[in-house]
Amino acid sequence: MASSPRHSTLHPTLLLRRHYPNFCALAPLRPTRQLPSLPQQQLQQKQHVGHDPSPSEPTTAAASPATAAAAGALRVGIVGFGNFGQFIAGGIQRQGHAVLATSRSDYSGYCARHGIRFFATADELCEAGPDVLLVCSSILSTEAVVRAIPFRKLRPGTLVADVLSVKQFPRNLLLEILPPGFGIVCTHPMFGPESGKHGWSGLPFVYDKVRVAKEGDQAAKCEQFLSIFEREGCRMVEMLCEEHDRYAAGSQFITHTIGRILSQLNLESTPINTKGYETLLQLTKNTISDSFDLYYGLFMYNVNATEQIDNLDRAFEKVKQMLYGRLHNVLRKQIVERVPIP
Repeated sequence: MASSPRHSTLHPTLLLRRHYPNFCALAPLRPTRQLPSLPQQQLQQKQHVGHDPSPSEPTTAAASPATAAAAGALRVGIVGFGNFGQFIAGGIQRQGHAVLATSRSDYSGYCARHGIRFFATADELCEAGPDVLLVCSSILSTEAVVRAIPFRKLRPGTLVADVLSVKQFPRNLLLEILPPGFGIVCTHPMFGPESGKHGWSGLPFVYDKVRVAKEGDQAAKCEQFLSIFEREGCRMVEMLCEEHDRYAAGSQFITHTIGRILSQLNLESTPINTKGYETLLQLTKNTISDSFDLYYGLFMYNVNATEQIDNLDRAFEKVKQMLYGRLHNVLRKQIVERVPIP
């Protein structure tokens, strides 16, 4: 049976915290547990090949939905099959599970080459009966995408997950829309196609089992789904959605904000770059490579982002006051312009 949604409040010390360290390093790691057994077909493939395929290797040998079901693997339906959806699909397939996909754009050719079953509409995907429905849309389009999914066509008890960079928003949206028996797990893979192109080992994966049955088929499928990322080497961090958004505002959002500010300065490489300056150039490059819609989504859909903007503004004003407070016009004229004091 499904448990009721959690409405936990943060500890007062968290609410009073003014500094935001790397939360993935400080958060309690997911307790060690017995991982679900790999499908027999995948075990045979691993023994035959002798190594785990890298993310860049083709996935043409991935299990089809029919063979995956026969082998006890998951059938994961992805809604929103852009760059990030395709990137996540690779890890799912490497762990021997089947991927079904739908998107506004036609990715049927890509899916045919990678052993993925593509559906023109979400209706058709839901009728295929995936075990897990994974929403991989952008932050700004998520509500429209989720509201358009015909959940009535899914099997009762289906597990629904998301991968957004904000967590309270999708949690509340799914709790509002999904029928009571459906499972909800909110996740945030804190990496992407660029940072995870050489593998996912050691990269943080944040998750919150918002509404998942404590036992039975739904609980087993949730563990099997999370084990995909654990087997890929991710550092699993279980964290409430509220905690995630508070920490992310002080880390991810601040990083994007600084990068956006630096991009307005049109910084260029020089013959005398320092290591620190090289880091700033790289930060700017990485930030502007993401769409402004992503940055706006981090601001609009995280209730803590406005506070961080205000903190940043106050910090800049304080630094200016520290500089100008020590700057005396008469002394500057004497030192720089060599004007004698009367």
